[in-house]
Amino acid sequence: MSDNARTSNKDSGRRRFIQTLFSGAVIGVAAQAGIESATPYLYSQTSLSPDAVLQALLAGNQRFAANRLISIEHDLSVLRERTINKQEPFASVLACADSRVPVELIFDQTIGHIFVTRVAGNIVTPEIIASLEYSVAVLGIKSVLVLGHSGCGAVKAALKSDSAPGQISALYPHLRQAVEESDGSFEKAIEVNAKIQASLLRNSSTVISGALKAGKFNVEAGVYDLATGKVTLS
Repeated sequence: MSDNARTSNKDSGRRRFIQTLFSGAVIGVAAQAGIESATPYLYSQTSLSPDAVLQALLAGNQRFAANRLISIEHDLSVLRERTINKQEPFASVLACADSRVPVELIFDQTIGHIFVTRVAGNIVTPEIIASLEYSVAVLGIKSVLVLGHSGCGAVKAALKSDSAPGQISALYPHLRQAVEESDGSFEKAIEVNAKIQASLLRNSSTVISGALKAGKFNVEAGVYDLATGKVTLS
């Protein structure tokens, strides 16, 4: 056997081993989360319910917070090849643009698993709605999580109503309700904002509200703690 053939066989064996390892790990996590079965890759065509999809996200966050990631075992070249012509993510996340909130990482997911939209303050805008409608109507997403985070600079600035250069202050109107309902509490404003933005998604989109009424979809809010790495539903 040539050296090239031996190398090819080793690579193929390594990929099979990693895929088997990851499959077992995901099934174990799914069992702990009360999910009867799971596939190595959670795509929108999965038979999981919207609530089970959300639990799969939270199970990944538990692994992240415990420094027990399994997504790092994925063969990225295989994932890239699989997702060249299409994407089949199993969940969507609306998160802040803050660099300390790497969405795929904190949910222990990788290429092709999560449809992510990001904007400072994790606010709902027409562009965000359109993007998430696409994830629901075209990609078959079953769950959207609006994710705030501790120490959010956009919320802090809105609380202070400081003057800002350029168009930064354009964020403030979207955050005003959370500021008014927080009684000056920074932490409360972050949580309230995530809830408000989730409510806006439920009520501002005919696509999303239709999916909700059909019982095929859910929209939830949560907050990511920068210190602990944990996501808590609001």
